Amino acid sequence: MSDNSVDPSGNTEAFRAFQTAPAEQAAAPTPSKTPIIAAGVVVAVVLIALIVWLAS
Repeated sequence: MSDNSVDPSGNTEAFRAFQTAPAEQAAAPTPSKTPIIAAGVVVAVVLIALIVWLAS
């Protein structure tokens, strides 16, 4: 049974394309979670202030 996948090391051009493809994807920065955390803290503080205001 033959293998349908092509070995990128068999062709220099294909190998270079294979080698550089993951590096380009890894270079993309992941979005920061700081704004989400800050928004959560603000919402929590507002809710606590609202509860204290309603209780008094």
